[in-house]
This record gives sequence, C-alpha cells and structure tokens, in this order.
Amino acid sequence: MADEDFAADVSPWTHPHIFEEANVAAERGTRLVMAITAAMMVVEIVAGWWYNSMALLADGWHMSSHALAIGLAAVAYMASRRYARDPRFAFGTWKIEVLAGFSSALFLIGIAAWMVISSLERLYDPQPIHFVEAMVVAVLGLAVNIVCAAILGHAHEHGHEHDHAHGGHDHPHHHDLNLKAAYVHVLTDAATSVLAILALAGGMVLGWTRLDPLMGIVGAAIVALWARSLIRDTGLILLDREMDHPVTDEICAAIQQHAGWGATTRIADLHVWRVGKRRYACIVGLVTSDPYVTPDAVREALSVHEELVHVTVEVNRRPV
Repeated sequence: MADEDFAADVSPWTHPHIFEEANVAAERGTRLVMAITAAMMVVEIVAGWWYNSMALLADGWHMSSHALAIGLAAVAYMASRRYARDPRFAFGTWKIEVLAGFSSALFLIGIAAWMVISSLERLYDPQPIHFVEAMVVAVLGLAVNIVCAAILGHAHEHGHEHDHAHGGHDHPHHHDLNLKAAYVHVLTDAATSVLAILALAGGMVLGWTRLDPLMGIVGAAIVALWARSLIRDTGLILLDREMDHPVTDEICAAIQQHAGWGATTRIADLHVWRVGKRRYACIVGLVTSDPYVTPDAVREALSVHEELVHVTVEVNRRPV
C-alpha cells in the first residue's frame, strides 16, 4: 500500500441529526403511568391489609416493583435529555434509555421468579381467599392497566409520527425500547390481573381454590417470555451487535455499486453500531487502486442513507 488517506466525519456534537428531539410524549406518559401505578399499588396494599387478604397484599407488592421499573424509565428519559449535549458522551445519551430498558427486563425476571415461588407456596399451603374483595380489586387493577396501556400506546404512536415526519426508516427493532419496557410492565400487570380474575371466578363458583396459584405460575411464564424478548433486544444494542442489520448491507452495496468502484475497490474493514433510535455510526476501511476513491467521495456516496450520522473513512492505496 503506497499511501493512506484518512478523514473523519464532523464531530457528533455539531452534527444536525445526532440529537433526536426529546420524546416529550413518552416521558410525560411514563411519568403519568408511574403515578397511576403507584396509587393502585397503595390501594391494593391497604385493601389487602384491611381485608386480611394475602392475595391482595402480594399483588400490591408485585405492583410496587412495576412502579419502580416504570419510574426508572422516566428517570432515564430525564437523564438522557439533561445530558444530551454533554461532550463526555461521545455518541450522545440515547443508550441511557436502552440501559433502563435492560434493567427493567431484569426486574421482570425477578418478578417472574417471585410469582413462581409464591404460587408454589400457595399450592403447598393453601390460604383462605376473600373472593369478593379480591375480585373487585383485581377488576379495578385491570381497568387501571388498560388506561396505562392506552397512555403509553398514545406516546408510542406520537413517536412513530415524529419519526415518519423526519424521514426515518421504520425497522421493527427501532422502537423506543425504554418505552417498550414500561409498556411490557403494564401488559404483564394486565395479564396477571386477567389470570387472577379467572382464578378467583373459578374458586368462587366452582371451589377450585388451587386454580389461583396455578394461574400465578402461568402468569410467571408469560412475564418471563416478555422479559427474555426485551433482554435480547436491549442487550444486542448495548453490546453493539449490529453487523447483521440491513444498514450494513446497504453500506456495502452503496460503495461497491458506486461509479464502478466494485472492480477496483474492496472493503477491508467495516464497523457499524447504533448511536440513536434510528441513527448509526460507521467506520469503513477501503483498499483501492482508483484515485477517485477518496474519503469525501465515499461519504458522499453514503450520504443517501440519512440514518448514518457519523462516518469515518480510511482509504489505503495499492499499485495499479
């Protein structure tokens, strides 16, 4: 290799696209859901104590973990917005939200384990259940979860409208994973409420008292499956495993198909990773004998992909 040309894109702190607008709807919706969930948690704990119902007490403390996790999501939005222009974060603060989603998924795994242990204890040592009181609170809890799901769903739709308005490409795993984590917590609460209502109805009408802990185990399995999916989605991003993403193939195609570069140029090194919900950075190293292949020309060829906000190009010359 005769010589080496190296050029980096402008600093991510001055790039017009590196800072996504704060998802105000998601942050506001998450805070509201946290407040509603915390209020419902207090109602269930107080009702469980007043009616001497271990089932309601258990569900109340179960909901407290959801309130904590949803609160974590709200804090993540606030921190991401607060430190958005802090130069110590080389590629922005978006991954604070992803980290919060990952932490929430771990909370869900803990909740699933707790549900299994409690259900097995109830199977081994059944306790008298206050069916009417528990049914009323379970129905109220389901109604609250439906309202919370609607709030977060509205925030999710608002985010989609914002992304489409700004020309974002809609890949399935571009969703707001912090918002998704909060949404999954609400859905798990709703699912456990439905299962609790079915179990209580079976016990009250048919006398199947063991249906309640059995439904708890089924609910735990559902929670664990949702948590596993969330851990996978967030974990891949935190570990920068993006080389199988379609944008990687698009980068390769843009270089190889541009002005006949494919015959004289090969990609020697390529790294792609995500720095925002629909924003990517890449480092590409080329070996070429074409004098027209320069860092500026490569960045110009890749500029058709608006999701690439930070591009570093290294060109290594070889004899013709």
